[in-house]
Amino acid sequence: MDSVTLACGNGGKETNALIERVFMPYLKELISAFDEDAPKFKASGEYCVSTDSFVITPLIFNGGDIGKLCVCGSANDVSVQGGEPLYLNMGFILEEGLEIPLLKHILQSIQKELFKANLKLLSLDTKVVPKGSVDKLFINTTCIGKIIKPGISSRHLKQGQAIIISDTIANHGASLFAMRHEIKLKTNLQSDCQLLYPLLKPLFLSDLKIHALRDATRGGLASVLNEWVNSSRVKIVIEEEKIPLKEETKGICEILGLEPYALANEGVFVLAIDQKDAPKALEILKSNEKAKNACMIGGVFENPYPSVVLKNAWGFERILEAPEGELLPRIC
Repeated sequence: MDSVTLACGNGGKETNALIERVFMPYLKELISAFDEDAPKFKASGEYCVSTDSFVITPLIFNGGDIGKLCVCGSANDVSVQGGEPLYLNMGFILEEGLEIPLLKHILQSIQKELFKANLKLLSLDTKVVPKGSVDKLFINTTCIGKIIKPGISSRHLKQGQAIIISDTIANHGASLFAMRHEIKLKTNLQSDCQLLYPLLKPLFLSDLKIHALRDATRGGLASVLNEWVNSSRVKIVIEEEKIPLKEETKGICEILGLEPYALANEGVFVLAIDQKDAPKALEILKSNEKAKNACMIGGVFENPYPSVVLKNAWGFERILEAPEGELLPRIC
């Protein structure tokens, strides 16, 4: 089998061949019940569920591919709710003609991230559509996680809290801009795509109170902060010079006239914590090499008009608006 055919979606021999020869070598030991339509599992306690769809182009990018992205992205949505990711459901929409070697490459990435995250596959589905109906491959995921750090909400921001970011921003969005065929920039910049739970677990197990937590994906830092101020009816002031930014990312943004605050990340989170707890939170985060750039970038203030304010090194302030329009389609 060199490529996916329409017959691979007929539910018969060709479907079985696709599943058994292509999918199962990578996923069989991770799936709960290979031969059941609806696997069962036992649960007690408080859980959270997140559904996401992945349509990124190109399928393989600097720092990852759609396989790595779909596992990390879905697990991260659960993690930032204070949950430990446990189970994943996956649906694959395959375009007729999709090359089997490419599909295997993506499945291998999925396998690697599932093992890394200690995630179990509850169920998996495949559909094949005629050529041109989708662009090669779309993946839908649903992640289920158990809450181990309750009380996290975008409605819990109050005056006196600090805003912390875990790493340099905008690397995912900037690297994709550089990769797209119409923008011929040479760069070694990679996506920041990664699992966030290993970074967050020590914080969750500490006695620190986390008020709000979010992964800064589509719309980047600007989107997260604007959602927070509107949910909690507060003002957030961010110091521009404190926001960690790689020189390559800064250069790409300057060349293309982009604001890094609005570009997507796939391995960066923002959290709100009491000012007095910020040093301890940073100490915990920086103990992990992948969060060595974590820093406090601003604070929360009372204000009758929700707003995000960006203050530069000279003390001048401007409103940081939520992103508008489509900067770069299909980034995740």
